[in-house]
Amino acid sequence: MFRRTFWFGTGVAAGVWATTKVNRKLRQLTPESLAATAANKALETGARLKDRAVGFALDVRDNMAQREAELGEALGIHENPELPAPRRFAAIENRTDPSNPRYVENTTYPYKRNEDH
Repeated sequence: MFRRTFWFGTGVAAGVWATTKVNRKLRQLTPESLAATAANKALETGARLKDRAVGFALDVRDNMAQREAELGEALGIHENPELPAPRRFAAIENRTDPSNPRYVENTTYPYKRNEDH
């Protein structure tokens, strides 16, 4: 009698275990679960790629600065040169007195394509 009870209990436990495993697998294969898994994998992959790209960009920047320093030493350039002074354009307001032109600092002439149309 004890033997039958043991095997009956073992069969029940195996059935419950198998049913639980099958139900979990079925829940994993629903469209919503598959979409969520794919989205999570995409986010993980994107984060990994971003980290690699940032690392690559930092390596490029460091190597670029090192190479610029090497070229500066090879060419004998040790200081940062100063920028040239801003250009000044003479704009003559009074055409009767050309000896006294007025200088305009920032002259920008906008390019408007539709001016003539």
